[in-house]
Amino acid sequence: MINPSDLYEIVDESGLPDAPVLVLGLSGYVDAGHAGSGLVDQLRTALDHRIVARFDADLLVDYRARRPRIAFVEDHFEEYEAPEIVLRAMTDVTGRQFLLLDGPEPDGMWDRFTTAVTELIQHFGVRLVVGMHGIPMAVPHTRPLGMTVHANRPELVSVVNPWQGKVSVPSNLAALLELRLATIGVDSVGYVAHVPHYLAESEYPDASLSLATALGQATGLELPVVALTESAEATRAMVAEQVSENEEVQRVVGALEVQYDAYIGGEERGNLIAESSAVPDAEQIGDELERFLAGLPGEDGGSGPGTS
Repeated sequence: MINPSDLYEIVDESGLPDAPVLVLGLSGYVDAGHAGSGLVDQLRTALDHRIVARFDADLLVDYRARRPRIAFVEDHFEEYEAPEIVLRAMTDVTGRQFLLLDGPEPDGMWDRFTTAVTELIQHFGVRLVVGMHGIPMAVPHTRPLGMTVHANRPELVSVVNPWQGKVSVPSNLAALLELRLATIGVDSVGYVAHVPHYLAESEYPDASLSLATALGQATGLELPVVALTESAEATRAMVAEQVSENEEVQRVVGALEVQYDAYIGGEERGNLIAESSAVPDAEQIGDELERFLAGLPGEDGGSGPGTS
C-alpha cells in the first residue's frame, strides 16, 4: 500500500524561514486567460528558487491522458520533458522566502496527495496557503477585472462575492486542500480572477497582474510584475485594435458594458438586482466572437488564441 509519505521526498530544507507562505501553482484545472499559470511562470522566471521537496510524478500523473513532450530531431529523440510536481523555496524581490507548489494537478490519489501536502505544511510550519486561477465571465475587457475570493475562515475573505447561496461545481485539488486545512487550523485562501470569456483561451496578463496584486496584499510579498505589466499593455492594445476592426464584436462588447455598468450601479444603490439589459446569449456571443478569436496571435505567432 502506498502511504502519503511515500509520495514525496524532502531534498533540501535548509535556510527556510519560520511560518512561510505556500502558494499553490498546480495546473490542470480551469485557468481562464492563463491567469494563475502566467503568474507562476513569471515567478519561476524572475525569482531565485530551489527545490525543497519532490513528488513522485510516476504515481500521480496519468501519462496517457497528458502525454509528456519529447523532441524528434532528424533521426532520433531527445529532450524528454518529464512531468514534475515540486515544492520550491522562492525568494521575492526583497529577499523574503516563500514556498511554491507547482506542476500538474495529480490525476489520482487525491486523498493521499492532500495528506502528503498537509504533512509538508505542518513540517515547515506554513501559516497561510494561497491558491489562484482564472475563470471565464460575461464581462467586457474595457472594465476593471473582478475577483472572487474564497477561504476556510470568513475573516480571510477580502471582497464581497457577487452571488449568494450554494452551487455544486467540479472539484479541484486546491479546493480539497483548503477544505482539509480548515480541520487542522491552517489558513487557506483562494483568488479567482474574472476573465472576459471571449479571451479565456488567450494569454491575458491583466488577469495574472490582478492575482499578483491580491497575493502581495494577502502575504506582504514583493513580486516581480514589470514583465507582466508590459505584456498586459501590449495585449490591451492588440485587443483594442481587433475590436475596432469588427463591428459585430463592438456590439457584443458594448452590450456587456451596459450589463456591467447596470450591475455596478445596482450595487452602489444597495440593490444586487441591476436593471436588465439586452445582452446576447452564449451561442450568439460565441458565433460573433469566433472571427475575433481567430485573429488573435497564438504562441507560434500565427492566428488563433494562444494555448499552453
